[in-house]
Amino acid sequence: MKPRRPQSSLFFLLLALFQFVYGQYEYLGYPSNYPEPEHEQYQPPQLSPDVPRIQLRLAGDKRKHNEGRVEVFYDGQWGTVCDDDFTQHAAQVVCRELGYVDAVSWSPSSKYGKGEGPIWFDNLHCMGTEKTLAQCPSNGIGVSDCKHTEDVGVVCSDKRIPGFKFVNTMANHIESLDIQVEDVRIRAILSSYRKRVPVTEGYVEVKDGGRWKQICDAEWTQHNSRVICGMFGFPGEKKYNARVYKMFARRRKPTFWDYAVNCTGTEAHLSSCKLGTQQAPLVKANGTCAGGLPVVVSCVPGRAFAPTPMTGFRKAFRQEQPLVRLRGGAIVGEGRVEVLKNGEWGTICDDRWDLGSATVVCRELGYGTAKEALSGGRLGQGMGPVHMNEVQCSGFEKSITECAFNKETADCSHEEDAGVRCNVPHMGFQERLRLSGGRSPYEGRVEVLAERNGSLVWGTVCSEGWGVMEAMVVCRQLGLGFASNAFQETWYWSGQVSADAVVMSGVKCSGTEMSLSHCLHHGAHLQCPRGGGRYAAGVSCSDTAPDLVLNPQVVEQTTYMEDRPMFMLQCAYEENCLASTSSSAPANTHRRLLRFSSQIHNNGQSDFKPKAHRESWVWHDCHRHYHSMEVFTLYDLYSLNGSKVAEGHKASFCLEDSECDEGIEKHYECANFGDQGITVGCWDTYRHDIDCQWVDITDVKPGDYIFQIVINPNYEVPETDYSNNIVKCRCRYDGHRIWMYNCHNGGSLSEETEQTFPGLINNQVTHR
Repeated sequence: MKPRRPQSSLFFLLLALFQFVYGQYEYLGYPSNYPEPEHEQYQPPQLSPDVPRIQLRLAGDKRKHNEGRVEVFYDGQWGTVCDDDFTQHAAQVVCRELGYVDAVSWSPSSKYGKGEGPIWFDNLHCMGTEKTLAQCPSNGIGVSDCKHTEDVGVVCSDKRIPGFKFVNTMANHIESLDIQVEDVRIRAILSSYRKRVPVTEGYVEVKDGGRWKQICDAEWTQHNSRVICGMFGFPGEKKYNARVYKMFARRRKPTFWDYAVNCTGTEAHLSSCKLGTQQAPLVKANGTCAGGLPVVVSCVPGRAFAPTPMTGFRKAFRQEQPLVRLRGGAIVGEGRVEVLKNGEWGTICDDRWDLGSATVVCRELGYGTAKEALSGGRLGQGMGPVHMNEVQCSGFEKSITECAFNKETADCSHEEDAGVRCNVPHMGFQERLRLSGGRSPYEGRVEVLAERNGSLVWGTVCSEGWGVMEAMVVCRQLGLGFASNAFQETWYWSGQVSADAVVMSGVKCSGTEMSLSHCLHHGAHLQCPRGGGRYAAGVSCSDTAPDLVLNPQVVEQTTYMEDRPMFMLQCAYEENCLASTSSSAPANTHRRLLRFSSQIHNNGQSDFKPKAHRESWVWHDCHRHYHSMEVFTLYDLYSLNGSKVAEGHKASFCLEDSECDEGIEKHYECANFGDQGITVGCWDTYRHDIDCQWVDITDVKPGDYIFQIVINPNYEVPETDYSNNIVKCRCRYDGHRIWMYNCHNGGSLSEETEQTFPGLINNQVTHR
């Protein structure tokens, strides 16, 4: 039945789209002990008659649906807002008025392009509590001395105000206004799909006034299905058995939504599609669908997300992509974009980088559309060449390498590396793990939901062997970023008493798993000598982490050989920096040393700091400084068949900023018991002429070898990417001279090229 509506205005629903689409999994529900999240419920503002009625929207060169130039509709015309006196408080009012929980930031000087029309507001002085921008003190609506080069933009949080509905008070002929909906879901209809995770097939439903409604399929296209599947984390769509759904629709009468959808297929989100069609008006026949059926989509999941029954999360994440990869991201489906060209991995410059190009990357990797196109090296800086610049995609390319781009990258640096955040299917992993007892949601004792005696119970994880890699998987599974610490004792966190019993032991992770249950563990036969409770595993998580990368060219350029008398090596001998045969060497003999410099950069998102607190640092009188880490780097020489012939290490040592990129200040200095660490954008240089910066090759015979350096080998400090912590070089020693060549970082070359360095590990050596 057609609802009554005022003649002078039309109620538009908000097309919003949510960061976490739990609606489609409503039938699964939460586990019995899982607390329902608390939400603030939206209440429409009550405005006095003297407050001007305005309409807001975000426009311009947007990268995602919740950011853009602030535009105001007033007196029958769209206009903009000047950046003079604009503050975060004003951004908060804008975002709340648009239905977002919060404002993240704001940008002056027409960052999202210059608008048109009047500049409706200038010199706004908002408190942040106003219900509409029109309530903020200003020069007066339409009174401004600004130009459109001063148009202000905002970035709002992804999170929507629950139940938010936009009531349009303007005349209904304004077609440029978005019709908006409260929520969207794919609802599994057939019993065979209801038990699968993720949900890949079912009705497309929109929430309208608190009720879920179907969409009429009369004008539905394959392009629409492609966009819907992409929003839910799927790279493509496929055909389905329409006859079965026709029978279901006859048995249960659908309730149809009032509007049609018209997408081109390249949109990253339904909010970018037109509602209504080119041939028909925006509003359809008021909840009817003559001779039509509800829209059904059937999506194709990426390899890592093949549907499985709810009980069996056994499929681990394996990234298999020969041309494109993501690096430096905290969770699955996000990272810095790297492409393979001529056997070498490189990055993409962020000039003209947008949501369309980011979506091509996401689909290529087996995810859905892009949630966000990131610029400015926000997920850490890459290494090697910048392969692509000014990328422009139509949206239907199979690979980012098929898109048009500028080969000239001379003006690009790794400070402009492009990244993405992709939509991934909801797998239900977060509901099977929780942190308990911590002071914030980012820390606590790890508790997992496990099946015991036919029922699901919460319990702890045995901390024996628990380390950073396992903690990384927990933080990723919960969407909390990177691990900052892994704890083997959690007596100071009083978790749930009912969950003290150990339900998982022997956990060993590689660090790439999507869920802790994907890691190796003991299964039903638990082994945990110390038990759970106070000795249960715990973690703390962080949004950011450092990323150490060694400069391979510096190693190659500074290598040489030195014969040094034993009596000058006493300090190094005490620190175990010589080969074992040196213990019986007379003081007047010489040791032959392979010497080189190390330049270790922090390309990550936060400073690299030693794990040990300064109270536990050790003063070494021999080298006259405090040592903050036991082993920071390993230096090894291998024969071509992979056997180690000599080794060295940078033992306990000081961490400091030797040099920094332009505009970055040094923060760490070892002298006078100063703070130790490596600042983002800085590097620590260990010159070839300092103690222990060598490998003792006194007993090595002339020949061809592989030289290898590993940074942070015991994973003592969490990083965004451990694959680049290794450097390998070809090495030739003729008994009189020594050369290094073909030095490169781990993960910087194609697998085919990497295989020409035989017998070596591809990542680090773990010393746990």
